Amino acid sequence: MALHGWLIIDKPVGPGSTQVVSAVKRALRDGGYPKVKVGHGGTLDPLASGVLPVALGEATKLCGRMLDSDKVYEFTIGFGVETSTLDAEGEAVATSDVRPTLAEVEALLTRFTGEIEQVPPAYSALMVEGKRAYDRARAGEDVEMKTRRVTVYELLLRHPRFRGDDEVHEITLIARVSKGTYIRSLARDIARVLGTVGSVTLLRRTKAGPFILSQAISLDKLGELAKARALEQALLPLTAGLDDIPALPVTPDQARLLRQGQKAIGIAAQPGLYLATDQSVPVALVELSEGEFRSELKVVRGFNL
Repeated sequence: MALHGWLIIDKPVGPGSTQVVSAVKRALRDGGYPKVKVGHGGTLDPLASGVLPVALGEATKLCGRMLDSDKVYEFTIGFGVETSTLDAEGEAVATSDVRPTLAEVEALLTRFTGEIEQVPPAYSALMVEGKRAYDRARAGEDVEMKTRRVTVYELLLRHPRFRGDDEVHEITLIARVSKGTYIRSLARDIARVLGTVGSVTLLRRTKAGPFILSQAISLDKLGELAKARALEQALLPLTAGLDDIPALPVTPDQARLLRQGQKAIGIAAQPGLYLATDQSVPVALVELSEGEFRSELKVVRGFNL
């Protein structure tokens, strides 16, 4: 039976997100499962680890929603060296002997909380005039990245081990951020405002949308489950990616219309976004609106389950 749902992978440092998708495809083949579409819900840099939601089958239709979701990261800023990539992969482009105190770091956090402007790293997957920025940067081009507005909902120190007047060579923070936020840029900007330079030395995503680290499995565990033909043990349902969307039961006739991409009418509910279900089986992501004479249910994204 084809699998539809989410495998939450604890991505290790090293492989990129597309390599993890390839590993999941390989696991499906090893387990003798029917071929299905596989996609990921949010890129993680090769040097980053942590939560990478991988969608199977009909859940791939929700990858766009996952890309738009908030993320939580734990990251360490090493002070004194700024690299070309803003992490440990690049070459040093600036150095400083200045080290901030813990009190200075704490006082600065509110400045980087809320809606902020940041310049993405030149070594990023953003498109610049039709090519990936990192491809241009690696080719030696001078890449000019445009400023963007992002939101840092929360920025906290993680278990500081020093007194406030102690100078720190590195600091670990936890950030809950909107889509499009670059943690490497955040680290660079924090260091610069502190009168020094810095780069990310450790980056781990602990939450992506509704998915958290405790739900994640390692690539080794993925391989073990595949060989045992037991990937279902780690599979979360398609609806796990829609935990913020209320379910709306529909009749079999209404479900048939929705599956055909047609509107259903006369639904007794408040206007808004819903997950239409038929006997608990997801039918479609739908938008309920008030028509001229009665409410209308329109398909936003249909599921073939």
